[in-house]
Amino acid sequence: MLNQISVFVENKTGRLASVMKILTDNNIDIRAMTIADTTDFGIVRFVVKNYEEALKILKDNDCTANVSQVVAFSVPDAPGGMYSVIDAFESAGINIEYCYSLVTNKEGRASVAVRVDSNEKAIEVLNAKGIALITVDDI
Repeated sequence: MLNQISVFVENKTGRLASVMKILTDNNIDIRAMTIADTTDFGIVRFVVKNYEEALKILKDNDCTANVSQVVAFSVPDAPGGMYSVIDAFESAGINIEYCYSLVTNKEGRASVAVRVDSNEKAIEVLNAKGIALITVDDI
């Protein structure tokens, strides 16, 4: 599993830049990132190698942030690659709350992080299907 940091930011010009500056000024390298927004606020989710340090730095700078875990894996980068996982999760009764793609150097592979209602069950399903899990060192 990957430890993912979620930061809640106002949906205003400059708020994302201020969060990124805090991380940059503290030499925190973002390995994966996604943003979801509403009219009033956004949630910036990202993965870094040292999530504990990044979380402390963010909180010390008055950012509302927390850590959650996501499951990351790679599938063949071909039609049906992702469907094979989604279908297996559905058959196992696993709900996907959200997902986002990851950038890796795995040629011919598509890499994805998913937030599910049961990480342990998802990992069991992926292992049973022979699907490679990804660690923070892979991204």
